[in-house]
Amino acid sequence: MLYTKPIVIPIDNKLTLNFSSKPLVSYTYYQKIVGKLIYLTITRSDITFAISLVSGYMHATIVQHLGMVKCILRYLKGTIGRCIVMIRNGHNNIMGYVDSDWTGNSLDRRSTTSYCMFIGGDLVS
Repeated sequence: MLYTKPIVIPIDNKLTLNFSSKPLVSYTYYQKIVGKLIYLTITRSDITFAISLVSGYMHATIVQHLGMVKCILRYLKGTIGRCIVMIRNGHNNIMGYVDSDWTGNSLDRRSTTSYCMFIGGDLVS
């Protein structure tokens, strides 16, 4: 993946999966990559949704799922300098924001909910 072009979004929000695609012969490679990407979401919250989507197919992986993981890797290549930075703001106010989407995921028609928690202006969760 060193010589691939970077992309600007980790995964297309209008993505549709073709489940008639052929399954991967060995999905341990897929599981290893996704496991490492799950660990990366600690400091890269911008890929959390994409990783949660691909991690749902850990044991029933098709070739198109591996293509989605490669798109995430191409996105990470183009955004290497991004991460969560904690700075001292002089206050410890706790603020939280919540967003939800009722059956907005076209792949499985499930609801999506997310939240952000800030302490002193820094994102912690």
